[in-house]
Amino acid sequence: MKRCLSILGSTGSIGRQTIDVARRLGLKINALAANRNVRLLEEQAREFRPRLVAVSDPLAAKELRTAIADLPVRVEEGTDGLCEAASVPEADLVCNSIVGIAGLIPTLAAIRAKKDIALANKETLVAGGEVVMKAAHSAGVQILPVDSEHSAIFQCLQGCPEKKEVKRIILTASGGPFFGKTKEELQTVTPDQALHHPNWSMGPKVTIDSATMMNKGLEIIEASWLFQMPASKIDVLVQRESVIHSMVEYQDHSVIAQLGVPDMRLPIQYAITFPERTVSPVKSLDFTKYGKLTFARPDEEAFPCLSACKLALKKGGLVPAAANGANEAAVQLFLNRKIRFTDISDLVLDAMNHQPDKNTDITVRDILNADAEARRFVLNSVGGR
Repeated sequence: MKRCLSILGSTGSIGRQTIDVARRLGLKINALAANRNVRLLEEQAREFRPRLVAVSDPLAAKELRTAIADLPVRVEEGTDGLCEAASVPEADLVCNSIVGIAGLIPTLAAIRAKKDIALANKETLVAGGEVVMKAAHSAGVQILPVDSEHSAIFQCLQGCPEKKEVKRIILTASGGPFFGKTKEELQTVTPDQALHHPNWSMGPKVTIDSATMMNKGLEIIEASWLFQMPASKIDVLVQRESVIHSMVEYQDHSVIAQLGVPDMRLPIQYAITFPERTVSPVKSLDFTKYGKLTFARPDEEAFPCLSACKLALKKGGLVPAAANGANEAAVQLFLNRKIRFTDISDLVLDAMNHQPDKNTDITVRDILNADAEARRFVLNSVGGR
């Protein structure tokens, strides 16, 4: 296996773990991209000497140019810079771990450049699934899932010759830090409490999404596009220990599961090395350490973001983009202590209902407009309270 990578979102949680995997595998990195973490980007650039580093924030890009002026590394900025990093000629795999809708345009740039994509940016498929999957199919590009759940499903489906053999996909969920709490109890939880995930180490936005179970709702939409499965064939099961990462049930009622310790480097490495497997830094799973594995149905009354995403998938069109944009805006407001935890789901549902129907001839511009309008709706709704 010889891979040359472009890593988008290289300074975030998934990006840093992707860097660790690449380092251990001895892979070349020809492009890096991030938002504004100049200090870490400089460290990464000095270690890997990529051809290009892209920075979303123009002021941070200017600072980085000065910091690495002694290196033969070009620094670009803004969305154009991200797209250039996603399509740099020498890279054969683009690892996209940009957070949020900002990952959509670079994903499409990578597809146009006929790059395979290791996708950790679920919002790309949540908001633009139809456009992205159609473009990837036309370009003959592989989209390899990095989310632990979708990687697990992808692994469980290897050797399955026909989709008609699959009865259902079972996405597992940790339940987050508030498993078992009622909707009333959730009204007073704080950002600090919500950021304390019991099993996974993730960035703040994804961690809050896990706490509201919006993350699992988004994963239902993503799984529908990745595996071409209707919502009726996708279930969610709470698996508290985060050892079973997801499962596939076949028509004969045989269930195949993918298990492992909760460490994102495992799905990252599998996406990078696919179809090969190689030695990884992830610990071996010690079943005796856990003793037992527990399961429960998700409480959609206490965590209505899950049912909101199911509804968004059913409605289709631009409703998933609106749900995603509203959630991103609401999560930031919650982190800034402007709204309550339970307000997040209310704002998502209200923004979905505010989104006009459009189910045909959807363009990237339509998706971005729906996203922007949903954000404005959330901010105006909170401002009017």
